[in-house]
Formats: sequence, structure tokens, C-alpha cells
Amino acid sequence: MFSIPTHARRRLPFAVAGFMSFLFSVWLYFVQGETTAGIFVGLWVPSIHSLGTLLLTPVADTPTRRYEEVGS
Repeated sequence: MFSIPTHARRRLPFAVAGFMSFLFSVWLYFVQGETTAGIFVGLWVPSIHSLGTLLLTPVADTPTRRYEEVGS
């Protein structure tokens, strides 16, 4: 049986949620005829992917800068 790498396993829920949101928006827009709701749900896709990026991107520690006093 094949194993999914850890980095892909962490991204998978966000990719699946985004894809499901896309399918739901297409279903609302074309099948149900709810154009406004379909567009609204379609806007969830980039929001879900942005949330995944925000949560999964490591924050690098930035070194603190020391400012030296300028002598007169």
C-alpha cells in the first residue's frame, strides 16, 4: 500500500474542501438555478485555499535588528 507524504497529507483537507466547494457552487448555479448563491459559494474556494496557506506556512523567525545610536 502506498503512503502519502506528510506535507501532502496536511494539504489534502484544504484541497478537498476547496474542490467540494467548487462542485457545490456549480451545482447551485447550474442545476438549482440559484445564481447568486452559486457565486457566493464559489468565492469560498480561494478563501479555503488561503486559509490552508496561512495555517500551513511556517513562520520564519526574523532576527531583531539592533540600531546603533549615531554620534554627533
